[in-house]
Amino acid sequence: MRVTGRDTVHLIGTAATPLGGDTIDVAITVAPGARLRVRSVAATIALPSRDTPASTSRWRYTVGASGCLDVAPEPLIVAGGAAHAAKTVVTLAGGARIRLCERVQLGRDGEDAGRWRGELRADLDGRPLLVHAVELGPGAATDDLLDAPRALVSDLRYPDDADSVTDGLGYARLPLAGGGTLATRLSTRLALSRPAAWVPPPRD
Repeated sequence: MRVTGRDTVHLIGTAATPLGGDTIDVAITVAPGARLRVRSVAATIALPSRDTPASTSRWRYTVGASGCLDVAPEPLIVAGGAAHAAKTVVTLAGGARIRLCERVQLGRDGEDAGRWRGELRADLDGRPLLVHAVELGPGAATDDLLDAPRALVSDLRYPDDADSVTDGLGYARLPLAGGGTLATRLSTRLALSRPAAWVPPPRD
């Protein structure tokens, strides 16, 4: 990670590029009242190794009271023949704010798709806010006769009072019982544009 602004850090280089057999473990803590934006300089590519297609990443985000965290890296590309599993744990204190945007694409241009599984758990003041899992690729629950998505955009926001919205099989934004929203978009290819800028809501 490199500091690239007053409240911004970027993930840089091979530390964010898993090869089969690799495990990436990243923990980020935002102190009470502080603000942090996390970005990356380029897409991450998960590649199979000679011995195994599987790689793993574990992300732990902790946001202190009245802190603010905005995570929106460039996409993860899972190369053909690779299988990547990502597990994310978010811990929020009272008054914390977060936007966590994840983008995944299976297969590079002209390449057979890989496989991906993402697990996301978010807790607020010691109570569950969200427990969620999605799989992409051949054999996944999302892969059937109706649809076979190869790209995902997942956007968790807390707090957020936006209304529920659905658009066919491809998009849903749903309010969470404890506050906040989770928006999920499934498609064949990711859009070239970056996610819209996020303006954090005021502190409580």
